[in-house]
Amino acid sequence: MRINSARQAWHDCTYNPAPGQSSDVVQLGVVVQSTERGPTANHAMHSALAGHIQSAISRLHPQVRVFGEYMYAASRSDDIREAAEEVVFGLVVSKSKRMTAAKREKLEYVVKGVMKRYRYMHQGGQSANADPMIKPESFRTWLVAEYGIRIESFNWERDWEPGIRLAFDCCEDLDRMALSPIGAVIYQMKEAA
Repeated sequence: MRINSARQAWHDCTYNPAPGQSSDVVQLGVVVQSTERGPTANHAMHSALAGHIQSAISRLHPQVRVFGEYMYAASRSDDIREAAEEVVFGLVVSKSKRMTAAKREKLEYVVKGVMKRYRYMHQGGQSANADPMIKPESFRTWLVAEYGIRIESFNWERDWEPGIRLAFDCCEDLDRMALSPIGAVIYQMKEAA
């Protein structure tokens, strides 16, 4: 388990490599697993480090934890994605001004799109990816293709840009709450080493 960042640590602690994977060899495009295992403690070391990270994750508020699972867990289910979307949508609505029911319904899909964008941007643990739908046209096209939701382009800055920025802000807040305890654990482990 490499500990390069809190995001990477979250991902890696939920991934349990099978013993012997490190001794797999690729020959002629076929993976051949060796049954011989050398005297290494890689698996035990991974489990020990992962346990510290998993302990920090387990102490998070359930809404923060589900957001982190959506963002960084090695395997995700539709249930986790939907729960994380509900958390972020609830935060966005609670911080938004009053709106019509039609706009609120569309905002739910806008939040889903923002979460997809946010996750892509922070994928890999280093937050190095550019926003894939930074232009309103590409975001609107994606919403139509993915959910069949049409959002008008006129008054975009007034009608939708504040909600999109608020959704990104909510994602950043949840991300910070999810990752700061893990960062603290990583710091403690590095100090101890």
